[in-house]
Amino acid sequence: MKYMTSVNGKEYVIEVDRDCEVVVNGEPHAIDFHNLTARGLVSLLLDNHSYEGVVEENSGNIWDVLLRGELYEVKVQDERAYRLAKARGVLAEASNEAVIKSPMPGIIVAVLVDERDLVKKGDTIIILESMKMENELKSPIDGIVTKIMVEAGDSVEKGFKMAVIVNEDEEGLED
Repeated sequence: MKYMTSVNGKEYVIEVDRDCEVVVNGEPHAIDFHNLTARGLVSLLLDNHSYEGVVEENSGNIWDVLLRGELYEVKVQDERAYRLAKARGVLAEASNEAVIKSPMPGIIVAVLVDERDLVKKGDTIIILESMKMENELKSPIDGIVTKIMVEAGDSVEKGFKMAVIVNEDEEGLED
């Protein structure tokens, strides 16, 4: 089966035909994937590299994936749904805003930025402790931090909006 996938705005075509192999943009990869808990903890062995992560459904065909401290927004559509959406002209446009949400319940260890700070894609924004592990939540875009909704010591639930970052080229920003 073929899937059209978008990870933080970057497009991939993923084909799943065998239990232990996937083809991503024409390149085959050995894979072993297991759900470890009902809370979304997963184990992934990809080309002999081991990864643990948290995968949770955000809405519809959009998933939040926390892997190595980076939060990814993953949109997955099968080929049929993708073609129908494309024909209707309803494919999502790239957003100029990123909302950093808690991928799981936890305690805020640190907020490393202030409102109006410039950040680059990959900069650590917030450190969240959950299940005795510290997770660095990183900016998925270059931009300006427009809102911080948490501080160190706060307890948050899954999906809680913690920060907003707007692309620095976005119109309407005031000094």
